[in-house]
Amino acid sequence: MAKNVIQFGFDAKTANQHEEGTIKAGVATVKVLESWGVKHIFGIPGGSINSLMDALYAERDNIDYVQVRHEEVGALAASMHAKYTGHIGVCFGSAGPGGTHTLQGLYDAREEHVPLLALIGQFGTAGLNWDTFQEMNENPIYADVSIYNRQVSTAEQMPHVIDEAIRQAYAKNGVAVVQIPVDLGWVDIPQDGWYSAANAHRPYPNPVLNVEDIDAAVELLNQAERPVVFAGIGTRGEHQIVLDLCRKIKAPLANTGISFDNFPSDFEALLGSPNRVSTKPSVECFPEADTVLFVGNNYPFAEVSKVFKNVKKFIQIDIDPSKLGKRHHADVAILGDAGDALRAIYEKVDEKESAGWWRANLDNVANWREYVTKLEKKTEGDLQLYQVYNAINEVADGDAIFSVDVGDVTQTSIRHLHMNPKQMWRTSSLFATMGIGIPGAISAKLDFPDRQVWNLAGDGGFNMTMQDLATAVQYKLPTLHVVFNNQQFGFIKDEQEDTNLGYLGVQFMDIDYAKLADAMGAVGHTVTEISQVHDVFAQAVQEVREGKVVVIDAKISNERPLPAEMLELEPRLYPAEQIDAFKKRYEADDLKPLSYFLEKEGLEARIETVEQGGF
Repeated sequence: MAKNVIQFGFDAKTANQHEEGTIKAGVATVKVLESWGVKHIFGIPGGSINSLMDALYAERDNIDYVQVRHEEVGALAASMHAKYTGHIGVCFGSAGPGGTHTLQGLYDAREEHVPLLALIGQFGTAGLNWDTFQEMNENPIYADVSIYNRQVSTAEQMPHVIDEAIRQAYAKNGVAVVQIPVDLGWVDIPQDGWYSAANAHRPYPNPVLNVEDIDAAVELLNQAERPVVFAGIGTRGEHQIVLDLCRKIKAPLANTGISFDNFPSDFEALLGSPNRVSTKPSVECFPEADTVLFVGNNYPFAEVSKVFKNVKKFIQIDIDPSKLGKRHHADVAILGDAGDALRAIYEKVDEKESAGWWRANLDNVANWREYVTKLEKKTEGDLQLYQVYNAINEVADGDAIFSVDVGDVTQTSIRHLHMNPKQMWRTSSLFATMGIGIPGAISAKLDFPDRQVWNLAGDGGFNMTMQDLATAVQYKLPTLHVVFNNQQFGFIKDEQEDTNLGYLGVQFMDIDYAKLADAMGAVGHTVTEISQVHDVFAQAVQEVREGKVVVIDAKISNERPLPAEMLELEPRLYPAEQIDAFKKRYEADDLKPLSYFLEKEGLEARIETVEQGGF
């Protein structure tokens, strides 16, 4: 007869025996998750979380456990799930290192204000406060990252605390963390001793708009001579009214990087994002603008870059009252849903005739697009990242999903991906953690199995989580992973060029990612020349359609992308030799400053720059 095993403070042999009319607390807990619509839970098992594993085994027909190779990947995948779907993401980690590994993903979710639940294992109750193996006071570890943070004390509490955690995560758009002593999940509780509040969950209704605020905004927009609309993720799903309003009041449209996928990239007045992850037209527009309509936006570089220093009138729309006036003094503050407020403004605002300000910005946008298109369409010279994007644009589906890593690829995808509002683009926007590309692709394919899913990553970011390429293979998640491989942390190297004495820690050895893919059961391709790109991407897309995980190792040159936040194009600010050197370095002979187009329209240019700010 097998001996009873006492481990992590419980009797493992008798743990799963139960009486009629009862249910294991762990199983009740998993049923709570199911009642809230949770389909996937990410993590790695361990002794201190094994009662949850037993419950997941018992409920395996109703909820899918996804075994990742690192708890960080599980937490990042849960966070990306929330970003893609709006539904709560769930991950877990065992006591000690398993739980602390999840922190990267928990902080990503916190900064993005998306709902996430983390279940953290703990030593059994008999061993608590004895300084036993992997037993520690876990609650303070998660205090900063969470809006709800509890350790379960009794088995009867367990499903209730989980239900409360989910309600709090949804209500406060944040991270809920629950620590669970492992023995409690195996304890019998009454079958009718728990319930779920999922059926009672209701989202907050949109605030009722204040008519006086709408009228005040309309008055300022009617008076504006140089208006610009600056749209954030609060406008997601409302792209058409944004475009209609821009055209009606003749205001070019700037957008934050994370709202990049909300607008068709061919909109004639789309400036792009200012400052760090930037495009030239957006950087140049704000010093010249007199009125900003700041909608659904929490632009985090506003104060440090002084981007609004020349603005005379500032109108803000936000559904969160804590955001109103946060980034700049608001002349008019409108509490409400972005779409509702924009429609109300649109109905009342005067339609403007074509104005010099509008035409100058349209010309500036067209000039910028000619520049990026020229880079993308090159057929000679070294392989650059631009031609890789051109190949992606050729084969990407109209509803493709992009999981984008952090670094140069964040900036360059915003410049060079040709997107429409049916597609999705997600990254780690405010926390900006490298390594999110693979977890995001795994999550996206689980959530949207019939859609084409891309992971776009620099080699630095890919290196962070590349072990979980095996997770995509194991779970048969056909995804396409593009590695922009130039043996460097490109974005950080660029920062060091601007601020440091020299380069240190930003370059590293090459890795053959195609061989790595083959070793993990994926399909690997290597691209070294422009002439290879089209055929390789066409083949890769077909292989994904056949159910394969594909990696393309694109060995690109290591030039710096044009630093739009630090342009050297204005002849009244820089000598001709410096401008010529700037244009030569960035293949930008035909780029012109916004002042050129303003003055063509008979408008005065302020000839000022915006500070980079921060780093």
